[in-house]
Amino acid sequence: MEKELTGKKLLILAGAAVHCKVVSAAKEMGIYTIVTDYLDDSPAKKLADESWMIDIMDIDAIVERCKLEQIDGVLNFCIDPAQIPYQKICEELNIPCYGNKEQFYTLTNKNAFKEFCEKCAIDVIPSYTVSDIINGKAEYPVFIKPVDSRGSRGQSICNNKEEAFHSMELAASESSNGEVIIEKYMGGKQDFSMTYFVCNGIPHLIRTCDRYLGRMEDKLDRQCIGCISPSLFSDKYKKNVDCRIKNLIRELGIKNGPIFMQGFIDGDTVRFYDPGLRFPGGEYESFLKNATGVDLMKYMIRFSLSGKMDWNETDELYKLNGCHSIQLDFTCRAGIIKKFKGIDVISDDKDVVSIFTRYNEGDTVPDSGDVRQRVCEVGILLNSDSSVSDKINWVQSQFDVLDENGKSMLISPLNAEALDY
Repeated sequence: MEKELTGKKLLILAGAAVHCKVVSAAKEMGIYTIVTDYLDDSPAKKLADESWMIDIMDIDAIVERCKLEQIDGVLNFCIDPAQIPYQKICEELNIPCYGNKEQFYTLTNKNAFKEFCEKCAIDVIPSYTVSDIINGKAEYPVFIKPVDSRGSRGQSICNNKEEAFHSMELAASESSNGEVIIEKYMGGKQDFSMTYFVCNGIPHLIRTCDRYLGRMEDKLDRQCIGCISPSLFSDKYKKNVDCRIKNLIRELGIKNGPIFMQGFIDGDTVRFYDPGLRFPGGEYESFLKNATGVDLMKYMIRFSLSGKMDWNETDELYKLNGCHSIQLDFTCRAGIIKKFKGIDVISDDKDVVSIFTRYNEGDTVPDSGDVRQRVCEVGILLNSDSSVSDKINWVQSQFDVLDENGKSMLISPLNAEALDY
């Protein structure tokens, strides 16, 4: 198959650092790589054979350029805003796409997703209407968010009606259609995520993950500061929820590609709140490749160029062959970054798979309360003989971000002592 793809042209939508592994995998296969977005210095553009300065939202311009350059395939790997443009571009070019218009809508619009979950007997977070807020029928605290946004933008925890009204305005401003979602606040429940890889209509569980959130006093209690796989709740999930999610995937009619969902562990079930018809981001695919030899990037590249998906892997990939993967997401208070410390030492560690910074020295970190306060991501793969807590403590002891006065900017560290892996 790979010989047949040699010399084909693949367009990758968006050039964030997480896409570097996709570019590298494609080049290993002898494929000509092109990355497009509106930024001059996107990391993946520096690796690609060619780059375009076309915004991923400019569907017409991308389609026109693809026709001119005779592009053979287009791929959105994990960027949330590119999901719907990706489907439209593929449809216009009549090339392989791992989802259709209805599927991408259901898995990007949180209201549509929630309705589909209820149809398939999937547990979701109890919700309220705007009328419930107005008429005093909501039980506080509540969590208010846009119907479709990314990076925790426009999300708020509200303890009374006055806060709720303010937060509804904020959430509406971040929503593409002005709609908002009001839910019971699930504070104190374990945040959980899983990913399936669908091949020829059959869903395969490839990831379970425990997500750890920042501190409320740092306004980061909806921001992930660390992910660990496999989840401590994997067996409970497999027993009580897995079959229902596989049925949901079949009901959606998904034939090939990745789907992920996030939720909260609630007793013996998971109450889901966020989906995506894509990979969830981060470096998990690299962890999986290192632990099992399975290269999901190459699976997606082959499909994008041929429309074929041949799966010959075990159904226990999510166990990572007994390893643990860890992604630490370091967050900072607002301020100007003067210096990063410890990056070279961490990079040299044998267990560290990846490390990259989202900012440069001299850049300003905003007081946004969302993903824009994340400054660095460190990916770690540990064998079964190593201590998860010890490794996290060591990395956190080595890394620091200093402001112009030499003071640490880091906030909301992951409490490794509380982990039970």
